[in-house]
Amino acid sequence: MPHWTALVAEKKQRQLKSIPQEWLVTPPPPSTLDVTGFPESCGLLNAREIEITNTSVDVLLKKLASAEWTAVDVTTAFSKRAIVAHQLVNCLTEIFIDRALARAAELDDHLRKTGKVIGPLHGLPISLKDQLCIKGLETTMGYVSWIGQYAENNAVLVDILIECGAVPFVRTNIPQTLMWPESFNNVFGRTTNPHNVSLTSGGSSGGEGALIALKGSPLGVGSDIGGSVRIPSAFCGIYGLRPSYGRVPYCGARNSLEGQDSILSVFGPMTSSLGGLKVFMKAVVNSKPWLKDPLAVRKKWDEDEYDLADHGSGKDLCFAIMWDDGVVVPHPPIRRSLEITKAALQKAGHKVVDWKPIKHRLLGDVARDIWNAASAEDFMITTSSTGEPIISTMELDDADVVAAAFRPKNGGFTAYQLWQAQKLRQNIRKEYIDHWNATASETGTGRPVDAIICPAAPFAATPHGKNRYANYTTVWNALDYPAAVFPVTTVDSTLDGKEPPHSFYDDFDKVVYEMYDPEKFKNAPVCLQLVGRTLEEEAVIKMTEIVDAALAAAK
Repeated sequence: MPHWTALVAEKKQRQLKSIPQEWLVTPPPPSTLDVTGFPESCGLLNAREIEITNTSVDVLLKKLASAEWTAVDVTTAFSKRAIVAHQLVNCLTEIFIDRALARAAELDDHLRKTGKVIGPLHGLPISLKDQLCIKGLETTMGYVSWIGQYAENNAVLVDILIECGAVPFVRTNIPQTLMWPESFNNVFGRTTNPHNVSLTSGGSSGGEGALIALKGSPLGVGSDIGGSVRIPSAFCGIYGLRPSYGRVPYCGARNSLEGQDSILSVFGPMTSSLGGLKVFMKAVVNSKPWLKDPLAVRKKWDEDEYDLADHGSGKDLCFAIMWDDGVVVPHPPIRRSLEITKAALQKAGHKVVDWKPIKHRLLGDVARDIWNAASAEDFMITTSSTGEPIISTMELDDADVVAAAFRPKNGGFTAYQLWQAQKLRQNIRKEYIDHWNATASETGTGRPVDAIICPAAPFAATPHGKNRYANYTTVWNALDYPAAVFPVTTVDSTLDGKEPPHSFYDDFDKVVYEMYDPEKFKNAPVCLQLVGRTLEEEAVIKMTEIVDAALAAAK
């Protein structure tokens, strides 16, 4: 077998050939940190294509359904912008634009002949994280060992999206093993943040986050086991949803830690327009995924739940703000975004109380224990056929590397030890549900708190290799609470100056405090997450829309 580096060189060469040569541009110099304006100034996209790629998902679907815009035109516009995005931030893995344009032409033909759309996503280009298998394409998931393995079938979710009329056109970059909140692997390299390329785009759906932030895709699919939809959404300034287990089908996709079925990875939408979350979830769950995936939950889109039937029909909502998780205190821009959101909600007539987190450190530890029961073995076996190194850091160089707490440190657990971790998690889930229910005494609505609003991370997008804390998202995976990310502001060096040291929870809290420098985080988006209860995706989406509208009105 050739050396693993030769396999990578050959794969990269094939990737380059899949890019239409006439779409190659000269990117700005490395000293240009913010590249978000480049796709529109580079000269490749015409005025119509710029208009198309700046249009929200809802409006795109209307224009496609009325044949005002053809699926071929829309797919071409996003494909060109995606290729420009890739040249700026290295966000793509598989590029199959010819296939996508052939599919778009079929959709246009069908609409012309019948006057009917194929489904609720008719003609909408959709990008996919590099786990979602498409027949005839490789899904390396950033592993050299998986180069040359071509899928024989589509993943169930891919079939459903195609049946709904969507047009998959690119797949996006991830970290090797997926178990990182940044995106770097030995096959495709590192994805950077379009708002500031010296910062990470997050992970593990970092390619999606960066691509959508550059409007190279209107709607993408990420996955989330500990924050992998929400962290890149937050770092790249877009909307994202982590649904509960089984709401979106996973069957037929590739994954890490397969067989670990306690804290499951879930697929969820990522989009630059909030309406995209509802569009995606409604289309997918109304396609009855439980008939194709044995683990999919039998629950159609519930319009009553979206109308907040269980939350006073959306009037006088009570939100709880979690200012910190009792482990790591967030940086000044995050604190400011919480204050902005609190003021906007109060101005809109909603009640805001404080959320007291319980056992968040323990929940994070338990989640890591469950994943790392056999993750070291999983990674070793997966990489063994080519001898590619298992990546131990996301730093730009290997000097002064500190191991991240979430990486495996030992050979693993016995089955009995794993059961004890699962049992502990089960008990904390019960404590948390009781804790949430008990808030009914302080809301004044007769109901418990309607949703929690909290940071998605204690910092905005970090310099590469420095995102070593994912508990702000992971706890909700451990509890199986759906959560949506929404943008609030950006780091502002005048408003977000360094604050004097607080009383530190521990040494790691101090390390996080010390890493803050407003200049280093310049221009980074600041987002928050809204958390609801298990399988309450419809209500989470609606409440996120309410918060988003309150923020817009307050501006």
